[in-house]
Amino acid sequence: MHFAHPWLLLGLVLLPVAAWLKGRLGGQPAFLYSSVALVKGISGLTQSHVGAILRRMRWLALALLIIALARPQIGLGEAKVKASGVDIVVALDLSGSMKSEDFQLRDKPANRLQVAKEVLRTFVHKRKNDRIGLVAFAGRPYIAAPPTLDHEFLLETIERLNLGTIEDGTAIGSALSAALNRLRDLQAKSRIVILMTDGQNNAGKVPPATAAEAAQALGVKVYTIGVGTRGKAPMPYIDPFGYKRYQQVDVDIDEEALRQIAQRTGGAYYRATDTAKLREIYDEIDRLEKTEVEAKKYQRFKELFPWLALPAFLLLMLEIILSQTVWRKLP
Repeated sequence: MHFAHPWLLLGLVLLPVAAWLKGRLGGQPAFLYSSVALVKGISGLTQSHVGAILRRMRWLALALLIIALARPQIGLGEAKVKASGVDIVVALDLSGSMKSEDFQLRDKPANRLQVAKEVLRTFVHKRKNDRIGLVAFAGRPYIAAPPTLDHEFLLETIERLNLGTIEDGTAIGSALSAALNRLRDLQAKSRIVILMTDGQNNAGKVPPATAAEAAQALGVKVYTIGVGTRGKAPMPYIDPFGYKRYQQVDVDIDEEALRQIAQRTGGAYYRATDTAKLREIYDEIDRLEKTEVEAKKYQRFKELFPWLALPAFLLLMLEIILSQTVWRKLP
């Protein structure tokens, strides 16, 4: 057990001093007399035991409150866990074309982003011991989540991803570069980037070939996934009357560039033309060789504040109730 704010325990040292000073000064007199001769008959009475009990209850309550404010905590220990030794960053395309509804999810039409998020969540659940990060990109990339073992936070971040949050475009090279920057300082046995996109590189400052060279130099495998059906796909839009309509748009994925990135880095290129195929791709990536390493996992501390603050509050309430009822004294 330890205290989050141990310096507050100094208040316990001050309590006896405060009690002594209060005893020396005494309380406010109940009655005022012009002469002590008038009260000679009662001057020999001793202090009531009731008053002593009430004071002790109040001092005990104050002591408990001071200890509670110091936040005592019980450590739940430190556990050794086996990590896979694989660090993964997923680069997910959020460009406008990802709203094309050429996929199915639970027997209903769904856009590419909805399906990609659903399959990615399943993948994260399977890779419990991997550090996984997330880069979202459209016209530029941004780090949605650094590589982490806190998969609950990662899943919440995936859920928050939406189209239209980044300026439109498809910055494949810049997205890959941003993913590599998240992996370059990590000392894992294997480092992987999974890059999902449905378009061609038309934005960003880093060409895909240059980013692929950097990945090769860093020893990072890149698995690229082209997302979208072949030919044309239904793209939803809202007409002037507020109704949802569809128009057929060409599916334009730069498969050659994605294939070259994968080949250069020792990864693989996949084409996901439907939901089932995308799930199969992630299942295949999931079968990557895992290298187990031992890592420390620090657990949270249990706060004891309520177990001290509540008795202190009850003691104060009891002291007030008793002093105003059965143990009431003259004013």
